[in-house]
Amino acid sequence: MNLIFMCATTVYRAWSNAIRLLILCCTLPILSACNDSAREDRLVEREAYVNTRESELVTLFAELVAQKKSLEDQHAVKYSDESGENPDSQQPDCLPTTNGNPSTKTDAGLQQIKNKVVFGSLEYVYLDPPGLEFSARIDTGARTSSLNAITLTEFERDGKPYVKFTLRNPQTDEIIEITRRLRRYVKIKERGNREAQQRPVVRMRVTLGSINELIDFTLENRSKFKHQVLIGRNLLRDLAVVDVSERYMTKVDSAMPPVGATKP
Repeated sequence: MNLIFMCATTVYRAWSNAIRLLILCCTLPILSACNDSAREDRLVEREAYVNTRESELVTLFAELVAQKKSLEDQHAVKYSDESGENPDSQQPDCLPTTNGNPSTKTDAGLQQIKNKVVFGSLEYVYLDPPGLEFSARIDTGARTSSLNAITLTEFERDGKPYVKFTLRNPQTDEIIEITRRLRRYVKIKERGNREAQQRPVVRMRVTLGSINELIDFTLENRSKFKHQVLIGRNLLRDLAVVDVSERYMTKVDSAMPPVGATKP
């Protein structure tokens, strides 16, 4: 019996080892195939990533080339504007001369640059009302022109808002009273003030050189300033340029009649 049992045990172990060997032989090719498939998938993913990056680099390079061309075109246009050159006709680089000398101020004090009048940092302006000439500061940093108002009173007339204000006659230093229709309010924030100040706006006719316009003025007490009138961009825009190194390049005819009957 023991011999038979030992033989049976030996046969069982041999058969078990054979089965394990068979299973191992069948499994290895399958695992190898799986590993090859996973490796191939990773290679495909990497190739797709490289292609995507390459496409992004090509697009970025094209954008850089376009930006470079745009900057070169802008530089060429700016250089052309500064030099005053026209592709169709050559023009002199300097301003016109008179009798072989550099251009001097004419009686009107006007010079044209690209069809725009040139003003200095200070100019004489004619206001109607009151029909007087004032020395004004020309400020391209101000959006709206400003006018001195020593005293200011708001009231209604026929249900419409009006404002009465005073300023000084620049020739006699007398106080002048002006009444104008109140158009609107604007908020102005001065340096050092945390809260913006609300100022009334009126419309006045102003003559500056060859420009004659009806524009808005904000009213404020400009007694602390040297000039009662400040001309801002609402008059200068598209019409004039400012040379801050010059003063009083235009001259207002003091004998000129008032510019019509300007309504309040």
